[in-house]
Amino acid sequence: MIAQPSMIITIDGPSSSGKSTIGQKLAHKIGYHYLDTGCLYRALTVATLQRDIPVTDTHAIIKLATEIDITVQISKMEDGRQYTVLINSTDVTWDLRSSNTDTNVALIATIPGVRQILTEQMRSIADGVSIVMVGRDIGTVVVPEAPLKFYLDASIDERARRRHKENIANGQKSDYQEILSNLQARDRIDTQRESAPLRKPTSAHIIDTTSMKPMSVLNAILMIFHDSM
Repeated sequence: MIAQPSMIITIDGPSSSGKSTIGQKLAHKIGYHYLDTGCLYRALTVATLQRDIPVTDTHAIIKLATEIDITVQISKMEDGRQYTVLINSTDVTWDLRSSNTDTNVALIATIPGVRQILTEQMRSIADGVSIVMVGRDIGTVVVPEAPLKFYLDASIDERARRRHKENIANGQKSDYQEILSNLQARDRIDTQRESAPLRKPTSAHIIDTTSMKPMSVLNAILMIFHDSM
């Protein structure tokens, strides 16, 4: 299918609800660009930790966000990655999913100044193209005018199981209980933060993916997409 100009599809939801997997498959299927906006926050978190900046040093982190160059590329590597993320030309893709990043990204993502800077980057990436954008505040804050919105959810036990399975498949150390605790903390921070909290966007199509296979979720979204055209 040929993508229509400047069509934006948003997919929001909590961590490991299937957003990234489905978003990437959807974009490929309909010929749209794809952006997992969470990788920008994770990249900034990696940069913060690499420079030994305390995650409580708001001023330093905001300054860092204005200084580093975060690039998201279509992956040419066949190692299981969905995309390649560079910080100042250095590949940090696998660092994005480390337990240290998982533990700290939610705190950095609560900083209003950080959200403002990265939100503008996201809008710039989406300007003038047909794109599937995945995140936590895309349909509510980043591009609330998007004509087609989805919200994916799943039980926290299922989300922890998925992340655990993904880590093992990628050869990373993984502890299910640690992942579960991180997800519980992330959900609490995401939904309670003052700046752009996780919410179901108005007019979003809500899909519970707990007991659904990725292809079933994709087919449900494709049906809605085609009906909206």
